[in-house]
Amino acid sequence: MQAQIQALLAGGVGGQEGRNGGGKVAKPQIFDGSSEKVGGFISACKLYIRMKMRGESVEGQVQWILSYVQGGTADVWKENVMEELEVGEIEYKTAEEFLTNLKKEFGRGEEDTVKAAELRKLEQGGKTMEEFVQEFKRVARGSGYEGRPLVEKFK
Repeated sequence: MQAQIQALLAGGVGGQEGRNGGGKVAKPQIFDGSSEKVGGFISACKLYIRMKMRGESVEGQVQWILSYVQGGTADVWKENVMEELEVGEIEYKTAEEFLTNLKKEFGRGEEDTVKAAELRKLEQGGKTMEEFVQEFKRVARGSGYEGRPLVEKFK
């Protein structure tokens, strides 16, 4: 499996220009298990998979994601997942399911509380309206606010 991961990093599966999409797509940064980076890592993986790896098997997609999980607390988790996959203890139906598992493992447990507090403190300041709206949308996702209460937080 290590050889497969190295082949993926070297541009094997899904790394070919224009294979499933027209242009270049940024690959995710190496993920070391830090909770503040998990959201960005997952978003980058989803985008790359949608644009470049649609025809790949779920196993290939999961192995590709794992190839970017390195260092820190993530190494031990990755080793355990790889072993469980090899012996058939776990099987993912989609790469999305795998990424959800990764988020549960490394994301903050109280993410909605943190997001809600961030949303309450959010101000436009020197940002353009468009920048503020995009920031508001980003913070609002996962904040627990919906409908009218969410609209009331928009200031």
